[in-house]
Amino acid sequence: QVQVAESGGGQVQPGRSLKLSCAASGTSFRINTMGWYRQAPGKERELVADITSTGTTTYADSVKGRFTISRDYAKNVAFLQMNNLKPEDTAVYLCNADYITTTDTIVVGRTWGQGTQVTVSS
Repeated sequence: QVQVAESGGGQVQPGRSLKLSCAASGTSFRINTMGWYRQAPGKERELVADITSTGTTTYADSVKGRFTISRDYAKNVAFLQMNNLKPEDTAVYLCNADYITTTDTIVVGRTWGQGTQVTVSS
């Protein structure tokens, strides 16, 4: 079973930075794309950024130029560096990972973390 766990959320003032981490764990698996989503109260979950196994990245228009997604492929960890944070970035940030197991019975799936709260306010 593959799991991911987020860390690094918190409360910051507008204009400040935060860095989120997402660590995947389990046995006999390979991670393809890892992504960060966010969900604010009363709003739908939206993609913030994702990064493929070859390093191709995608960003939501609202975070381009401010957020950077990266990965440590050896450790199966994804990061989201968030700079110049705005109040509208306030949300629960969730990580996911698309994986494939490398056991005799191949399983392809997507796993989600529990989320970490990011609050931007003065």
